[in-house]
Amino acid sequence: MRFLRRLLGDTTAPDDSRETETVRRISAELDALPKRDAQLLAAFSYVLTRVALADRNISEEEAREMERVVQEFGGLPPERAELVMRLATLQASEKGATENYLVTREFRELATREERIGLVRCLFAVAAADHEISEVENQQIFQAAAELGLTRQEVVAIRQAFREHLAVLRNLPRG
Repeated sequence: MRFLRRLLGDTTAPDDSRETETVRRISAELDALPKRDAQLLAAFSYVLTRVALADRNISEEEAREMERVVQEFGGLPPERAELVMRLATLQASEKGATENYLVTREFRELATREERIGLVRCLFAVAAADHEISEVENQQIFQAAAELGLTRQEVVAIRQAFREHLAVLRNLPRG
C-alpha cells in the first residue's frame, strides 16, 4: 500500500513556517498532489539525493533507482518521477550540508515511523544500485537515519539486506 494514497484524504494544513525552500521548490512541481503529500515526496526525494551525492557521484544505476523509488513512493508517472529527481539533485548540489539536515528533519516531522524506516531502506537500495555502498554513503545513511530518529541497531538491521554491497566488508580477509 502506498502511503501517499492513504494521505489523500488528509485535509490538515501543515505548518508552512518550517518548510524549507528546497521542499517548496520541489513540491511546487507536484501540484497535482495535496500539499502535504507533495512536501513529503519532495523531502523524500531530496534525502535520496543526499545519500547518492555523498561520494560526489551519482551513477546511472543510482539515478534509475532513485527515479524508480520516487515513482513507486509517490505513485507518479515515470516522467514526473524523473523531473522530481532532477530538481532534488539540483537542490542537493546547490544547498549542501545545512539543507541536508533541515530537509531530513522536515521529512521526520511529516512522516510516520514506518515511512522513516522505509526511507532508510530506500537509501540503502539507492546506494547499492551500482553494486557498491561506499563508506561515505554508508556514513551518510547512518547520519540521515539518526536525524530521522532511528537507532543504530535499527539501521544495522535494515543494512543486513544490502551487506554484500558494503565496500568496507569487501576488503576484509576471508578466512
